Amino acid sequence: MIAAEYIGNKSFKLVTAAEQKPAAGEVKLAVGYVGICGTDMHIYHGVMDQRVAPPQTIGHEMSGTITEIGEGVEGFELGDQVVVRPLDWCGTCPTCEAGHTHICQNLKFMGIDSPGAFQKYWTVKARTLHKLPKTVDLKKGALIEPLSVACHDIRRSRLKAGEKAVVIGGGPIGQLVAAVAKSVGAEVLISEVNESRREFANKIGVESVNPLETDLAAYVDEWTGTKGADVVFEVSGVQPAIEAMTQVAGRRARIVMVAIHSQQPPIDLFQFFWKELELLGARVYEAEDFDWAIELIASGKVDVEPFISSVNSLQSIGDAFASMDNNPQGMKALISCNEE
Repeated sequence: MIAAEYIGNKSFKLVTAAEQKPAAGEVKLAVGYVGICGTDMHIYHGVMDQRVAPPQTIGHEMSGTITEIGEGVEGFELGDQVVVRPLDWCGTCPTCEAGHTHICQNLKFMGIDSPGAFQKYWTVKARTLHKLPKTVDLKKGALIEPLSVACHDIRRSRLKAGEKAVVIGGGPIGQLVAAVAKSVGAEVLISEVNESRREFANKIGVESVNPLETDLAAYVDEWTGTKGADVVFEVSGVQPAIEAMTQVAGRRARIVMVAIHSQQPPIDLFQFFWKELELLGARVYEAEDFDWAIELIASGKVDVEPFISSVNSLQSIGDAFASMDNNPQGMKALISCNEE
């Protein structure tokens, strides 16, 4: 079969790889579509070479069809369309025993720490699978994983209908957070400096503002009737966002840290005391987040079609990555892995 290996220096190589027969508890999938995410772009830029250890097949935002089932697997049939929750947890550490397998102390992320989905067939543990309803096609299915990130962020925030949420950062995850926030009945404002991303927010029915041209704190103060935001999602990973998140938060607001910061940022802790703020971490997702994401797409409560910027074949994976490099207009590029 054909697989794409990241070989370093913004380069991929197509190789002929052996298909892996599923062992007990595993299934083999014909990979349908795989999305390119921010982490994949970090890998592409070489900043994760020590962890990924190229040459390596990466990719984890995927959808596919079951083609072979290993011994002992129940609840799935040949031909089922599924998505993979790409977390490989140990099951024995104190965190797993407490039921928090998504932040396992020995967690391996599939497609980063082990081979991923940019290949024609991918063999995985059945425990990572979620079935897609027949109403959700494989293209939309490839967006279940990033939408699940947003679902987890919203669950962590305890956001509810009628509350006002500010999303700082209008990249793909920020836009998905806004979409899920809207689906629960919240009012949402995205703070984003890039014009094309503000236009995208408006396209999906979310108000946006440029913090370089507008005093964000003053804008939120007026938007909320001096109350301040009930929930703030920090999705940009830059210092100005850290400063803004405590400024726009209202009394007893919840701030959800979604972004990964490359350096330890200074934070205004006085605001946490003065306003009785909460700071919540949100890392990846849990099984219920995937179930919720699937329901949101199947029900039409969240339309992910506008997020699909392009679809390329596996043979054109290098071009697809290059097209997304420093491209704020691109939301989600998909790679089709089973085109003949």
